[in-house]
Amino acid sequence: MASAACNIGSSLRFPASEPGRHLVCGGSISSLCFRSYRAWGSIFASTGCAQGSPTSLPRWNFVVRASVDDESDDISGTRGGNRSSSCFEDRVVVLVIGGGGREHALCYALQRSPSCDVVFCAPGNAGISQSGNATCIPDLNILDSKAVISFCQTWGVGLVVVGPEIPLVAGLADDLVKAGIPTFGPSAKAAALEGSKDFMKKLCDKYGIPTAKYQTFINPSFAKQYVKEQGAPIVVKADGLAAGKGVIVAMSLEEAYEAIDSMLVDGAFGSAGSQVIIEEFLEGEEASFFALVDGETAIPLESAQDHKRVGDGDTGPNTGGMGAYSPAPILTKELESVVMDSIILPTVKGMEAEGNKFIGVLYAGLMIEKKTGMPKLIEYNVRFGDPECQVLMMRLESDLAQVLLAACGGELGSVSLKWSPGSAMVVVMASKGYPGSYKKGTKIRNLEEAEMLSPAVKIFHAGTDVDPDGNFIAVGGRVLGVTARGKDIEEARERVYDAVEAVDWPEGFFRHDIGWRALNVKQLTNNL
Repeated sequence: MASAACNIGSSLRFPASEPGRHLVCGGSISSLCFRSYRAWGSIFASTGCAQGSPTSLPRWNFVVRASVDDESDDISGTRGGNRSSSCFEDRVVVLVIGGGGREHALCYALQRSPSCDVVFCAPGNAGISQSGNATCIPDLNILDSKAVISFCQTWGVGLVVVGPEIPLVAGLADDLVKAGIPTFGPSAKAAALEGSKDFMKKLCDKYGIPTAKYQTFINPSFAKQYVKEQGAPIVVKADGLAAGKGVIVAMSLEEAYEAIDSMLVDGAFGSAGSQVIIEEFLEGEEASFFALVDGETAIPLESAQDHKRVGDGDTGPNTGGMGAYSPAPILTKELESVVMDSIILPTVKGMEAEGNKFIGVLYAGLMIEKKTGMPKLIEYNVRFGDPECQVLMMRLESDLAQVLLAACGGELGSVSLKWSPGSAMVVVMASKGYPGSYKKGTKIRNLEEAEMLSPAVKIFHAGTDVDPDGNFIAVGGRVLGVTARGKDIEEARERVYDAVEAVDWPEGFFRHDIGWRALNVKQLTNNL
């Protein structure tokens, strides 16, 4: 593609030839103090620049975040004080792939990174767009590698962060890396750690990674016979990606038989359920463990713990997650070391030995066994968890863009992460009926008022849109992630539930007991 630079007045130009270079100062103006929102189409109409511009540009909002002359004018919300007032060439343009609450949190953290200049999000959502945390690109097909590469080359994107698992399993990261675009996310072969539970289990077997005993089946009769031999409770899992709904914890043989039939006979999850994993039931406490990986080196993130069941008291069916908090008391520093040594590092080394170097974030779903107190691997995800990502990004104080670029370049060995003290908590607000059927298009009010209750409150959007009158409406199951920081778990919980109660959404619901495990641990410790 030919290089093109569109000059706006004499102050800004948009280079299309160098990934990572954007908003270069020109003319006599060396710094600007503004954030503006405008349609790309109007920019091109006013400048006469058309080369390399997508046909749908007038539909895209654009956020310009320029340097500031004075910290008091720093409306960018960026950590690290004053930005350079001379040139933007060392700052990276980032594209976040996805459109949920996890991606909103990533955009929020990236926007606050001193080394990040502009954040795009494709497709994004209405809440991300209106928050100003990123420029949303709703018309960019994230499963079309050629379209994504073209966009990156046109707008000088120097880092792509892939949020959801489907594009990773489809090979988006492979294609971007081949095009010379730094991409945080694993190759398709490495993404099989999440894309196939059978692949993950076999890797555990080969490299001695502790996990639950299991067998894989494609024949429903053989699967039922195995269940009968093992007894209940027992776990039935679809092998492939099933949007977080392909795991059934069967408390009776009948439940297990029904789960097997739904997957192998009725095709409830399509090809994702064409083979199933029958796994022993582990009793204990679940925890989420995250590590950044550059292919050879892994560094742990802060701990977090989510709440999968839909109802208070951990009742009802599993969901994608109804809330989370960080840190998780169950994961002590000693236990974190055990997880790194016995699970994460053997996985990284095993993937490298198999010729599938892993670059990205490893999200280990763990069970801390009640009888031993030791961790076992339940499953791997190859991306940030949702809603755990929300609490992690609220607490992260390091420059996220620099950290992720270091991972892409195999340089994590020189990285140390900084986290805010205290705790963070997120409560998911979902449409009534979720995880089953639910009504779409219901109005949500008072979001701005809820966020203004405290500077430590942030609402991340997962399933929102805007109606013709400008009202936020719910268009998904999990819709909002109301998040807050506090000096401890109690303060974070008080702030987050105050904000939840301020949201006016009669057709939504939420769990009232997020963080109960951490609160119980703290109360028990205080009583000793």
